[in-house]
Amino acid sequence: MRTFCGRANPTTGALDWVEEGEEYDYHQEIARSCYADMLHDRDRNEKYYRGIQAAVGRVKARGERAVVLDIGTGTGLLSMMAVSAGADYCYAVEVSVFRPMAEAAIHIVERNGFSNKIKIINKHSTEVTVGPGGDMETRANILVTELFDTELIGEGALPSYEHAHLHLVQEGCEAVPHRATVYAQVVQSEQLWSWAQLQPVEVAGFQLLPPPEVVRCAGAPSVCDIQLSQVSPESFTPLSPLSAMFSVDFSRLVKSAPQSHSCSFVAQASGQAQVVLSWWDLDMDPNGTIVCSMAPRWSYSEPRRYAWRDHWMQSVYFLPGEERVTEGEVLQLTVSHDDYSLWFSLEPHRQQGREKGVVTCRPYCSCQAHLVWTRPRFGELNDSKRTDCYIRALRSVLKADSVCLSISDGSLLPIFTHLLGADKVYSLESAAMSKQVIEQVLEANSLKGALQVLTLRPEQLTAADLGGRQVSVLVGEPYFSTSLLPWHSLFFWYCRTAVARLLRPDAVIMPRSGTLYLAAVEFQDLWRIRAPCGTCEGFDVTPMDYMIQQQSLDFRETREAEPHSLWEYPCRVLTPPCTAMTFDFTQLVPKEPLNSKGTTLFVRSGRCHGVVLWMEYHLTDDITVSTGLIGPVGEQGACHWTPHRKQAVYFFPSPWNSPSDGHAALSYSLMFEPSSGDIRMDFCQTRAVQWRQIQ
Repeated sequence: MRTFCGRANPTTGALDWVEEGEEYDYHQEIARSCYADMLHDRDRNEKYYRGIQAAVGRVKARGERAVVLDIGTGTGLLSMMAVSAGADYCYAVEVSVFRPMAEAAIHIVERNGFSNKIKIINKHSTEVTVGPGGDMETRANILVTELFDTELIGEGALPSYEHAHLHLVQEGCEAVPHRATVYAQVVQSEQLWSWAQLQPVEVAGFQLLPPPEVVRCAGAPSVCDIQLSQVSPESFTPLSPLSAMFSVDFSRLVKSAPQSHSCSFVAQASGQAQVVLSWWDLDMDPNGTIVCSMAPRWSYSEPRRYAWRDHWMQSVYFLPGEERVTEGEVLQLTVSHDDYSLWFSLEPHRQQGREKGVVTCRPYCSCQAHLVWTRPRFGELNDSKRTDCYIRALRSVLKADSVCLSISDGSLLPIFTHLLGADKVYSLESAAMSKQVIEQVLEANSLKGALQVLTLRPEQLTAADLGGRQVSVLVGEPYFSTSLLPWHSLFFWYCRTAVARLLRPDAVIMPRSGTLYLAAVEFQDLWRIRAPCGTCEGFDVTPMDYMIQQQSLDFRETREAEPHSLWEYPCRVLTPPCTAMTFDFTQLVPKEPLNSKGTTLFVRSGRCHGVVLWMEYHLTDDITVSTGLIGPVGEQGACHWTPHRKQAVYFFPSPWNSPSDGHAALSYSLMFEPSSGDIRMDFCQTRAVQWRQIQ
């Protein structure tokens, strides 16, 4: 059976009706699962295996039959580890809404010859029954789980553990992992804080201030999960020691009710307390001799011991507001949690007699800005170098009689345009909430009425909306909240085409054009998320390989490339960045496809895992902003990527060995289809001599 689903096209803005088969959900579930990363996480797998072996050994030493309950079995890997370690039987639970994964686990268990000792239960663990005729014949005496996310409890670990102890496992059971400990540290970091609060901007002698509502707002309640190893320790000042905030003993009854835990500390330095850095450890055994740590690389005395993983990262929490801290001051950091999330608060040391353990109110956004602007977007708006590029470009195109139309989501560009002297400014916003935030900025700076903010689709805009005047300057960043891949911001081109009837014949378009760049790269670690699994700890998990290869279907705009924030994932550039395709915004979107073919030499040897693509926008002839590579590429291929936008990564099915002797080249073929906004791409490795003959 096939169905049709309406989807907003992020590039064209049109509503596309997409035909989907029954297998679509299957691909979507696997696409979001990160199973390849987990299966390639040797540190995680080895420590789970050792913890399971030790737990089975303790049960056997007591003369008991080892019965294992594995909640969230996924591929069935931990269950197979348990049986190999000597467990007598294992019940492996995989949530019912994740049917394809449970089916994969059945295939993998059968493939490894464990189907007689492992029962896959395709239910949520809270629906599992015990007893005659039930899913489990008896309660388990070993509880094995992998229910964790970057925030530890975000996948509902606490209620699942609570139910398991009440209904599915014996009292005093062994648990792997045995214990989790959450750590936190208060820091001052202008870099990280720029992701949470709008900073003042200097424009033509005018200081544009953030609205008081935004300054007072506690911000978005969700955790900011990142590869903290890529945030330099030089970019923050520790104000507190790294402290263990709380631990959870998984071998005992776990309470899922909201709780809080506090830790007092003496401030190590004076500064503005802005951010809490946090991560957690797993003790796989009761003695804490088998530890799986999520600590970032720079916290290790021997960085070689650091285990890279993407399924568990580190967390950044933004305090509800900046707090001035004085060195030597005694303060109290409190972490509160509900079933699924954590939040932090900082205050003076708890006064005597104050009630202990009171859960603080969970922060929420009251200003709307943290709902309109993502954290990378806050960082982009606060990027002074980027802002300077736009201001210089606007100065060069604006005149005293300019009638300007700005098309971007939640952009400050129309305000800059007014402050730089344009006669009339209109801003086209896609959502009422974006309009509300921009109007807050205007009111906070006594600019109410300085420009008109409209919430219309470009094709709905009329001359009457513009006071009967034609637009002489059309501007955009371009930025749109629906964009995932770099070329989705070509929506600006479609908007420009839709409003062409309202532009003067000599109207200035800024940016003038956009260029799609590409480069072949070698990833330090990111390649693991798409690498074939094959075997894991001696177990055959090849059925997962087909499933992982389907992950690109989640990004059906191209079916080939996927978005990643590459500032978090180090890589080496192996070919010179080259122009793949250019889009001329001074012209209308063409009716026919645009094609581009070319070849670029490998100039560095390495293990080529794929191609990175990004957009650069030419505001004027000499001012360009990049959504990808920033700065020159180092001699060995070292590179830096903007943290404000995601880049597109096209992973090869298997890596290429790229020599630097001038004998190998990357050939590419791209086609931009205007009707769909898709960019179809194909890459291959060729011998340079063939390329020279073609040239």
